[in-house]
Amino acid sequence: MNLFTGESSDEYFGGELTPAARRMLDQLATATPAEFESLLWTAQVSSPDCLPVYYLLYKYHASRRQFDLAEKAARSGLLHAAQQAGLPADWQAAEAGCADFSHTGPARFWLFTLKALAFILLRQGRTEEASAALNKIRQVHGGASGLGDDVIAALLEGSRN
Repeated sequence: MNLFTGESSDEYFGGELTPAARRMLDQLATATPAEFESLLWTAQVSSPDCLPVYYLLYKYHASRRQFDLAEKAARSGLLHAAQQAGLPADWQAAEAGCADFSHTGPARFWLFTLKALAFILLRQGRTEEASAALNKIRQVHGGASGLGDDVIAALLEGSRN
């Protein structure tokens, strides 16, 4: 449900769910902890172009400090979002003006997922890679992005002190 309009919606962060992903994600409400992860990865395999599944996967694994799996999900989500938004497959090749990041859709999802990847890399102690991702966000979207990248920048700065 859209909290602002009160209307029912199948749209999650990243877009709408495919029917296959919807069936699996509906099962999460009653899933045991052991079933939860399996349902998420099964949803990803059955609907590889469904961006919301990647968001759920990297958030799930990052919250459990499973940063290798969170990174895998974020990188896969970045790749699929890039394909859908017409961005380079390698996030490092993206340039300023390469997409309109101001509206919901694959390009905005790509930008937020790159921010998530920066956080995941930082949590893994890979500060140079995290810094590169943060710099890319600022390059393609501008310095005052309002994405929360300033929080990651502060964490990155704190990790260097």
